[in-house]
Amino acid sequence: MKITFLGTGTSQGIPIIGSNHPVCLSKDPKDKRLRVSVLVEWDDFVYVVDCGPDFRQQMLNARVTKIDGILFTHEHADHTAGLDDIRPFFFRQGDIDIFAHKRVLNELARRFDYIFATENKYPGAPGVTANPITNTPFVIGNLTVTPINGMHHKLQVFGFRFGDFAYLTDMKTLDDSEIEKLKGVKVLVVNALRIDPHISHFNLQEALDFIAKVNPEKAYLTHISHLLGFHEEVQASLPDHINLAYDNLQITL
Repeated sequence: MKITFLGTGTSQGIPIIGSNHPVCLSKDPKDKRLRVSVLVEWDDFVYVVDCGPDFRQQMLNARVTKIDGILFTHEHADHTAGLDDIRPFFFRQGDIDIFAHKRVLNELARRFDYIFATENKYPGAPGVTANPITNTPFVIGNLTVTPINGMHHKLQVFGFRFGDFAYLTDMKTLDDSEIEKLKGVKVLVVNALRIDPHISHFNLQEALDFIAKVNPEKAYLTHISHLLGFHEEVQASLPDHINLAYDNLQITL
């Protein structure tokens, strides 16, 4: 399995428009972060988790020529606003499978009604096959995916376990029964927004504490804001088995 971090930034990305914060002015390419998303590939299957406003550029950066589907963690714009940019894939492949909580599918159908339309559809609009998911395992390609249910403040969100790899973003609280689903995972990705506490995201210490509970072989931090600090300085402070993810990083399992 190959994992490509398409984006590792928070909802505004880094640099933030108009910001003079030192991290936003950094020359280090690892401090430049598109909105959070990840590409998961195995055998001949290619899936994306989340489809934010930087989706087009991310597909170009990673030289993706086909996708078998998109899994959505939740409905916030930084995770969904790029849905129209599935058009090149649709024109070559036909309807694209999307997987999400029914609530999220309903919200996408409201925002992107022309994509979900069944009558009088504009001929240039892409199409999707909507697959509702619940907090039970489901199959994509030849792989069983286990949803990890959590809360993003008061909003339900899903993380996903793909065999030995698990990806969680925009998490703040999880029940012990959900954490148990992650036991034995080799590589864990989890959000770490900043140093100070936040109402709807893990801060750095919460992310480290969560990683300790799961006890993976390796862990990567994502959904990072400029307030976490410079990539190299934060990385130097982390345990050897924990890394800050950065855009275009690839790992294999």
